[in-house]
Amino acid sequence: MARATGARRIHPLVRRMKEQLATGGCDRREFLRTVALLGVSAPAAYAMAGRILGENLVDPLQAAQDTPRKGGILRVSMPVPEIKDPATFDWTEKSNCVRHMIEYLTYTGPDNVTRPYLAERWEASDDLTQWTFYLRRGIRWHNGDSFNADDVVFNFTRWLDPATGSSNQGLFAAMTEEYETGEKNEDGSPKMGKRMRAGAVEKLDDYTVRLNLSRPVLSIPENLFNYPTAIVHRDFDRNGADVLAFRVGTGPYTIAEFAVGEKCILERVDQPYWGEELDDPFIGGPIYLDEIHYYDHGPASAAQLAAFASGQVDMTFEIGKDSLQMAQSVPGAVLYEVTTARTGVMRMQVDRKPFDDLRVRRAIQLCCDAKVYPELVYLGRGTVGEHHHVSPIHPEYFPLPPFEPNVEEARSLLAEAGYPDGLELTIDVGNTNGPWQQQVCEIFREQLAPAGIRLNINVMPAPQYWEIWDKTPFGMTAWTHRPLGTMVLSLGYRCGVPWNETHYCNKAFDEALDAAESTVDVAERRKLMEKVERILQQDAVIVQPLWQPSFTVAAEKVKNFHAHPTQYHLFHRVWVDA
Repeated sequence: MARATGARRIHPLVRRMKEQLATGGCDRREFLRTVALLGVSAPAAYAMAGRILGENLVDPLQAAQDTPRKGGILRVSMPVPEIKDPATFDWTEKSNCVRHMIEYLTYTGPDNVTRPYLAERWEASDDLTQWTFYLRRGIRWHNGDSFNADDVVFNFTRWLDPATGSSNQGLFAAMTEEYETGEKNEDGSPKMGKRMRAGAVEKLDDYTVRLNLSRPVLSIPENLFNYPTAIVHRDFDRNGADVLAFRVGTGPYTIAEFAVGEKCILERVDQPYWGEELDDPFIGGPIYLDEIHYYDHGPASAAQLAAFASGQVDMTFEIGKDSLQMAQSVPGAVLYEVTTARTGVMRMQVDRKPFDDLRVRRAIQLCCDAKVYPELVYLGRGTVGEHHHVSPIHPEYFPLPPFEPNVEEARSLLAEAGYPDGLELTIDVGNTNGPWQQQVCEIFREQLAPAGIRLNINVMPAPQYWEIWDKTPFGMTAWTHRPLGTMVLSLGYRCGVPWNETHYCNKAFDEALDAAESTVDVAERRKLMEKVERILQQDAVIVQPLWQPSFTVAAEKVKNFHAHPTQYHLFHRVWVDA
C-alpha cells in the first residue's frame, strides 16, 4: 500500500513538552497524550518519554500475546438501539454496532493516546489554528470506490450543517460561526444558530485535508474519535442518510442482520481489509474473528451477566456493581474495571420555571452532600463529583475548594426566590445504564427534604427517557467518558450546541473554555480551567454527585481484549480461543 506523501515535521511545542516532562512540569500521561496530538507517533512518544525519564517505556498495547487463532464468533451482550445517522448518534452502543464497518480518522486508545486510523498522520501549525490530515492511500469502500479527501470534506460539511443536528458542532466550535436563522426569540430578538465558517475545511489534494480554525485548539485529533465522528461515504445523503439502508464502509465487517432490541450481526466483508498491512495494536495486522454478534439483554442489567454465566455470550458490554461478586464466581470469567470520567448529572433547564431562577438552582445544588454517594452507590469505588463536569482524571482538571452542602443557605435562597414554604419538583430518570441512576435520585430526595424541597422521581423505560432527555425540565442524564473535560464541556454546555440539554448559555463561560482549549502548557491550562469550572459550578446548572467506574466481564478465551474507558469496541485484533 502506498504511503501518504510529505515529510514528517516535528511540532515546535514538542520541545516544550519534553522540557516540562524533564522538570516535572507535566506527568508522563499528559506528555504522551500531548505529543501524540502534536503528531508524534505512539511508539515514538513512549520511547521519547523513556529517554527523558530514564526508563524503558514501550507502547503497552503492543505487548506480546499468545499465538492467535483465526476464525470464530465473538458474542457480546449489549443493548441494540435504533441506528440511522452516525453523525447524530447519542449512545456508545449505537457506535459499537457500526464501528467495525464505518471507521474514524483517528482513534484514542485505553491509554489516552491518540493514533492514526484512516488518516495516516497529521500536522498542526505552530499556533494550532491549522490542522493538516494526510489520508491513507489504497483504502476502498465496500462498493469499490476509493476513500479520499472528498469523503472527509463531505463529513465535516454535514457535521457542521445545522440541519444535520450533530453534536459535533460543539467539538468543532472553532470551525463554526453564528448566524441569524430568520426566526425570532420570545423577546423578539433574532434567533441565532451555528454553521460552518466559509473555508473552515479545505481539500489540498485527493489525500490531504486542512482544517482552518478561528482560534487555537489542541484536541482536534482526539475529537475525531468521538463516536458521532465516524466517516461515512460521500454519497451517504443520497442514500437516505441511513446506515442500514447504505451499508458501505471501509472496515473489515458489515452488518448482516439487525433488529432493534434484539441483535446486531456483523460478518467479514468479502474483500481484503486495508489495515492488515499495518503494524498497529488496535486496527492493524490480521483480522481474526469471522463474525461479531451483539445480543440485547437490557442495559447494565443482571440479564447481561446471566447470559454470560449461562454461556450464551462471551462478554458483556457492562455490568453493575451489584453483579461484581457474581461475575467473579463464574468459572473462566475475567473482570475488567476501568477508572473513567463517566457520570450522571441531575440537570436543570435554565429557561424553564422554577429553574430559570439562579437562587432556586443554587438552593437545589446546596442540598447535595456528594461525599456520601461513592460509598452508597458504588461501595467506595466511585469518585466525588463537584458539579462542574470536569473529572479529577481529566488532564486539565483544577481542584477547586471542596463543595460543602448548606441546607440553611438553601432555605434562605428559596425564601428569597418566593418559595418560603419550599417547593415540589419531579425529576425524570430512565436508568439508561443501570439502576444506580434511580438510587442517586433517591439519595438526593432525602437530602433535599430538610430544605423543604419535595422530590418526585418519575422512573421511565430507558428508550422513553432518551426521547425526552433534552426536553425535560429536570432529568437525570448519563454522560459517558471523554478523555478531556474540555471535550465534554464543549459538547454539553456551549451556547446553542445540539447536546446542550440544560439550555445554558453564558458567553463568559464559552470564552473561558476557548482559552483553555487553546493552551498547550499543562500548568497554564489547569489555571485557566479554574475559571471554567468555577463559572459552571456557581451557575448551578447541574447537580453531579459522583464519577462512575466501569465494569465488564469476558470469558478467559477472549484474547487481546483491552477495556476502553468510553466502552468503545475495537475488536480487530481480538480472537477467541477454542
